Amino acid sequence: MTPPSPKTSLGHIRVLDLTRVLAGPWCAQNLADLGADVIKVERPGAGDDTRSWGPPYLRDQDGNDTTEAAYYLAANRGKRSITLDISSPEGQQIVRDLVLHCDVVLENYKVGQLKKYGLDYESLRAIRPDLVFCSVTGFGQDGPYAHRPGYDFIIQGMGGFMSITGERDDLPGGGPQKAGIAISDLMTGMYASIAVLAALTHRDRTGEGQYIDMALLDVQVAMMANMATNFLSSGNAPVRWGNAHPNIVPYQTFATADGHIIVAVGNDGQYRKFVNAGGRPDLADDPRFATNPERVRNRDLLVPLLAHMVKARTKQEWIDQLEQAGVPCGPINRLDEVFDNPQVQARGMKLALPHPAAGQVNLVRSPMRMSATPPRHDMPPPMLGQHTDEVLAELLGQDAQQIAALRAKGVV
Repeated sequence: MTPPSPKTSLGHIRVLDLTRVLAGPWCAQNLADLGADVIKVERPGAGDDTRSWGPPYLRDQDGNDTTEAAYYLAANRGKRSITLDISSPEGQQIVRDLVLHCDVVLENYKVGQLKKYGLDYESLRAIRPDLVFCSVTGFGQDGPYAHRPGYDFIIQGMGGFMSITGERDDLPGGGPQKAGIAISDLMTGMYASIAVLAALTHRDRTGEGQYIDMALLDVQVAMMANMATNFLSSGNAPVRWGNAHPNIVPYQTFATADGHIIVAVGNDGQYRKFVNAGGRPDLADDPRFATNPERVRNRDLLVPLLAHMVKARTKQEWIDQLEQAGVPCGPINRLDEVFDNPQVQARGMKLALPHPAAGQVNLVRSPMRMSATPPRHDMPPPMLGQHTDEVLAELLGQDAQQIAALRAKGVV
């Protein structure tokens, strides 16, 4: 194990991570970034489902695919991997023994599944009363949907996100649209991270552990933010506006000669600067478009004129000119352009770590910047079972013969 730096926030915390796929591993990765010793428990021979969610896969030093899918790499840096069959009595006992050395347990099994193994919160807190135990499920531990499996795509639809995401229904391509990433999974992982840290703070003050019940649907409803309160305040359900804004015009994307840009005009003065930059001052003098309320009323007349104006120049020409004029704007970058961006490079968001199979793995660093206890970036996503012998010896005192016997029985 690479010892955590004494300057990390959570170098005194150990996490037993029984999660897989994305929401739970994202939480565990946040805790690992902050210095926690995260022990990832995986199925012997298979591991986390996302290890095989490719291509693309990480390539070895000869350019051949390894068994590590890029999806898995995104959510598992900074952890140690052990393989363990928790359906076996021996595997269940190893989990109990490890819990005695851990502060936090994360799990995302189906409701009630861990109870069958004697590994649920009530069973484990009997041996570790100050344990922080976090369950991540689709719908939570109670309610009529509790026993349903939860998938991010379905949750985005059920939780209202897709009702406000996508092009307007009356335009070509209109209709509901999911996000390009699994936002309910990721946000659940973020909320779970906050809840775990809050529970650890409470434990430090009182000595009391606790149970955390995180549900993807709860998180999706909560993250609707102002759209949810718009509905709760008015009784009117918001609708899809695509890349436009329901109350401000122009505040949307436009196609240029070689790509797309975002123009976010916030007031009438910025609007005049925008059309002046495009050689169309008449569009600011026209009373139908002179003020934002009139532009909103006449959106369908104005936007095609602006689209024609913007199409005449390249993306970079528009960005240079609008930035000089003080009009809020920005590009819509592909990911190759993101990582070529000088600001992204200056902030060091691309992270290269040594890897036992590939020599090096390229990842995205944690965005958390902390002056006294910065995140650690010294351990790549582990190979399947890479640390099994190490963890069993270090924490449970098992010798090579004992571990070999467990391996022969398929327990590890």
